[in-house]
Amino acid sequence: MKSESPALVAVIGAGPGGIGAAMMLRKAGIDDVVIFERSDEVGGSWHVNDYPGIGVDVPAFTYQYSFAKNPNWSRLFPKGAEVLRYHQQVARDGGLYDHIRFGTNIVREKWDANTHMWVLTTTSGETFTARFVINAIGAYINPKADPGIAGYNTFAGKILRPVGWDHTYDLKNKRVGIVGTGASSVQITPAIGGECSKLVVFQRTPVWCLPKPDATFGPVLARLFRHPSAQSTVSTGALWLIEIATHALVYTPPVVAQPVIRLLDRAAQVAYRIYLRAVVDDEATRKALMPHYGALGKRPTLSNEFLQAFNRDEVELVSTAIESIDHTGINTADGSHYDLDALVLATGYELFSDPEAYRVGTVVGENGFDLAEFYNAQGLQAYQSVAVHGLPNRWTLIGPYSWTGTGWHFMVETAATHAIRAIREAERRRTTRVEVTLEAMNAYHQLIRRRGRNIDFYFRTLNKGIRTYYVNSHGDTPYIRPSTVLEAQRDANSYPLGDYTWQQLPTNSSPTTEKATRT
Repeated sequence: MKSESPALVAVIGAGPGGIGAAMMLRKAGIDDVVIFERSDEVGGSWHVNDYPGIGVDVPAFTYQYSFAKNPNWSRLFPKGAEVLRYHQQVARDGGLYDHIRFGTNIVREKWDANTHMWVLTTTSGETFTARFVINAIGAYINPKADPGIAGYNTFAGKILRPVGWDHTYDLKNKRVGIVGTGASSVQITPAIGGECSKLVVFQRTPVWCLPKPDATFGPVLARLFRHPSAQSTVSTGALWLIEIATHALVYTPPVVAQPVIRLLDRAAQVAYRIYLRAVVDDEATRKALMPHYGALGKRPTLSNEFLQAFNRDEVELVSTAIESIDHTGINTADGSHYDLDALVLATGYELFSDPEAYRVGTVVGENGFDLAEFYNAQGLQAYQSVAVHGLPNRWTLIGPYSWTGTGWHFMVETAATHAIRAIREAERRRTTRVEVTLEAMNAYHQLIRRRGRNIDFYFRTLNKGIRTYYVNSHGDTPYIRPSTVLEAQRDANSYPLGDYTWQQLPTNSSPTTEKATRT
């Protein structure tokens, strides 16, 4: 089934990335925008995830758009419902709801070289066309349906997941098992621990769980954060701290940086061991909770309740490997069996940095170029994390080597700035096809690999062998961008226009190509 007339820009996803990109497009005077959202509401992860205890793990002033600061946060680390309301309000105030097609899941993007348009196909077979595409599906693409444990689908009890949590299920007097100790489990465990008759947490790898400096905003702090300059001052200070730390990590010669990194990891382990002794009563539990890797080897978490939950009589930590799941519960490698009424599968997501997350045939560009085939064969790469040669008129907000240590909103705005600059330039030149050159993409990727030497040392040498989403199945580290905050921002605003080709599709002749002067 064919859709209505083509849009100038299609944004795929109405989570924090899609909302931010659409808002910035409209602020740039580009109103011919359609947003495709597979769910029934904006918010992305904050809409589909509503598990007990959900909240941000960074301060509120770093988790918002620079152009839409919220003066009414209720606490330093807001809970999920408040974060969702914030994004809904931004979308509402920006008039985005009129541009969104809810319940529309784009499953295929195909470039049409004859029209210089993208043809977008939905799960129902409906097609839409757009001149430019901004992919804003985010970092956490899909929850892992299969936890990788034999027999999980034979379990006869209730299965709960962080996505689409069933709040009608009563946990009172239930025996519950949680598989995983990542970010969601760290929030779920203390939130439900007091409800269950028994809560068994199955840990594969101990997680670093640091104190969370959270607090509600009383009258004084609330008044302070309503002041126009207060949040800007605090967030600017935080960005400068990240800037200094990242600059040191990226630009310090490996011969100097690597011994320091090793020393810092050892010091952190000593300090964390002392912290565990202070907050966890049982010695055996403390030993099991102690990570054997560095503080940043896996995503560190923040909580004032997770570790303390293991002091409760009804909460048990099991660090023996899971062998299988059957209809009554979990079997571990030491021969133990745990009878359960409910099972929480907090086993993670398919990430933007995983080559396996990209399916063949989903994104097909010039001359049959397939993004999944390219990433699986050549490794994840993109010019300034957003553009791939072979995919004209298309940018990704959260792409390879994109995280700069900041909040997601800063990353989204940086990537959207890059894409919008190219779109506006194409409109100014009256061209219909914009593509990053292969030379520019390769040169950028080589630069990233050189700058990432200390990051690679940390994950692939110092903390080699741990299961972490910072290292993908290729052994690469495309999650982290070895670039400072200001460098990323500057690059998005001033990349050489000569790194792209600009082409017009004539009415009755073959396309003409213009190579911009390098600026």
